[in-house]
Amino acid sequence: MKQLHKLVFVSIFCCLTTFAQQGTEVYVANLDLSNDSLKINEVINISKNEGYDNQPSFFSDDKILFASTRNNQTDIALYDISDKTTIWLSNTPNGSEYSPLKISGRDAVSAVRLDQDGLQRLYEYDLKTGNSKVLLPDLKVGYHVWFSSDIIVCTVLIENRMDLVVYNLKENTHYTAHKNVGRSLHKIPDTELISFIAKDGENSTITSLNPNSKETDVIVTLEGDSEDVAWTKDGSLITAYNKYLLAFKPSIDTEWRSFFEFQQTDIHGLSRLAISPNGKYLSFVSKDAPDKIVQKQVETFNARDLEAFASCYSEDVVVKNFSQDTISIGREQLKDGYEAFYKKTPSIEVKVSSRIVIGSTVIDQEFVTIGDKQKQQVAIYETDGLIKTMTFIRDKKTTFDPEVIVQKQLEAYNNRDIDGFLATYSKQAKIYRYSGELQSDGSDAMRSGYADFFNSSPDLHCEIVNRIVIGNKVIDEESITANGKTFKAVAIYEVENNEIVKVTFVN
Repeated sequence: MKQLHKLVFVSIFCCLTTFAQQGTEVYVANLDLSNDSLKINEVINISKNEGYDNQPSFFSDDKILFASTRNNQTDIALYDISDKTTIWLSNTPNGSEYSPLKISGRDAVSAVRLDQDGLQRLYEYDLKTGNSKVLLPDLKVGYHVWFSSDIIVCTVLIENRMDLVVYNLKENTHYTAHKNVGRSLHKIPDTELISFIAKDGENSTITSLNPNSKETDVIVTLEGDSEDVAWTKDGSLITAYNKYLLAFKPSIDTEWRSFFEFQQTDIHGLSRLAISPNGKYLSFVSKDAPDKIVQKQVETFNARDLEAFASCYSEDVVVKNFSQDTISIGREQLKDGYEAFYKKTPSIEVKVSSRIVIGSTVIDQEFVTIGDKQKQQVAIYETDGLIKTMTFIRDKKTTFDPEVIVQKQLEAYNNRDIDGFLATYSKQAKIYRYSGELQSDGSDAMRSGYADFFNSSPDLHCEIVNRIVIGNKVIDEESITANGKTFKAVAIYEVENNEIVKVTFVN
């Protein structure tokens, strides 16, 4: 329930061709670089569009280009920060545009166009005439940056990887600067360099390139699986990790430092960072909030829209019964199962009576009506832009009320009464993470961990924010205060013979 455990393939355009694009939104925020510190405030969603909105870049100090989906195609949008309006710069019925950039020194935009015939090429769009033309006809470009009005540095799809290619439009020549790179390309302020993501080993590095001399130099290793960076006006790097922004200034830092955490519930999985030329604004992309994804799948399920319903799930989604009983693996198997279910079930409706959201996990208490019969179930969804696992807890009759013993252990916990607390557990009780990792086995192991925790936390208190009771299980959404800090957790208690025999923590 509340313990020490609660402490806190190549990135090409696969998203353009897969069955379902992840729902994403584009945001902008004020970026304050005063007093040698970085601060973020006034965060707003500038796309507010159902579906795919991505790849922001600054057209000017107060205008942002991004790719946005409408009418089953993706076009170039331009957002004006000053008057909060959006206009469309392209309308390509037979194709879609991605990664739009202002072309240096011209009233034009470049973007990668994916045509319905499968061609993927870099185009130029004249903003005065509306005309477009192919810039690099022989290269399958993924991402690009303008080094000058004549030189483009781009990632090019070669077999199953992306290579970094420097192309001189004036001389119609090009060379490969580096093999196997990521998607983030930027000019480094006040230098004759660009930065790219080199994937040479286990860890990706941010590396600089002088397109003229062809010299490269490693700047810093990236954190985790992050692939997106941006440069501030003062020469600092910013990268994103989940809901956090990290900074690194090559001239003074030896490692990344965390400087901001987004508290908004609709911001998850940050990516695609861009900073305005004057350094006053940061734009970024967030995946759809977990509860939005789950709510869409509930609504499309009730509408019996199988394609839209399946599009809420990842290609390798796992469906199971709690806790590890697998029902199906993969979106196609899920579709086949639900198609058969719809055929034999003419009338069905799911209503969500209670919802818990913790991080990227959503827990729904659902009432399912089939014809004139109703049943209760709990569905646990793990999300990452799409639903990657769905786990059902089925209702079953019991001869006892599991809530009584769970409430008793809560009261003993808040009183820091170790004996009373352990008296509610089976001597063989096990504690697991939701991933299936065993954390504690038996009451003796629990005593060792909890006794120290109780003694060192004089302000310890747990408040139940939401409680779901189903069969022999109690699911508690908990707000826990310990040593001046408050954090959130979810515990799934399983009760047998009026004893808690298993606890699974969702963090």
